[in-house]
Amino acid sequence: MFAVRVGLQKFNIEHNFEIESIITLYARWIREGKLKVNSDWNKDRKIKFTVQDPCQLVRKTFGDPMAEDLRFVTKAVVGEENFVDMTPNRSNNYCCGGGGGFLQNGMPEARRAFGRLKADQILATGASYCITPCHNCHSQIHDLSEHFEGGWHNVHLWTLICLSMGILGENEREYLGDDLKDVDVLFSREEE
Repeated sequence: MFAVRVGLQKFNIEHNFEIESIITLYARWIREGKLKVNSDWNKDRKIKFTVQDPCQLVRKTFGDPMAEDLRFVTKAVVGEENFVDMTPNRSNNYCCGGGGGFLQNGMPEARRAFGRLKADQILATGASYCITPCHNCHSQIHDLSEHFEGGWHNVHLWTLICLSMGILGENEREYLGDDLKDVDVLFSREEE
């Protein structure tokens, strides 16, 4: 997204489209009632979640409005009381250390040393899950949890949206922790 936006601006290319993130669309669809999510599944479980603000998506491309949409969607699917923000956050959040090709550069110890700050930041939240909307962040933060024995799980935002709607398939639960694998939200649809 960043490259397309900058290219359009730098070369003054006329276009008739707007570049948006899927996270902005999720937030819009939830606000409009088109995406009917439900956080009731987590009222009794009280599983805590935090979010990683990806450098490319938040700091470099869309800014804090994107970070706010990310938090809105997260709270809508896990419950506001089950969201724990990192400090610092939004445009000031720490880089995870996996972007810019660092994840694939063959220097895992350097990447992990840089990512130690992110690991400590996640641990400070006490959250069981870190929502990572960027592929590089997802891979890096998963590796950091394993390497530093952080104990948190990573989860994609779309997985939680599907879980909160009662439509997450069995095969899509395999990477979740045991505390989420058995969540069945169909009860909330039957009550409507």
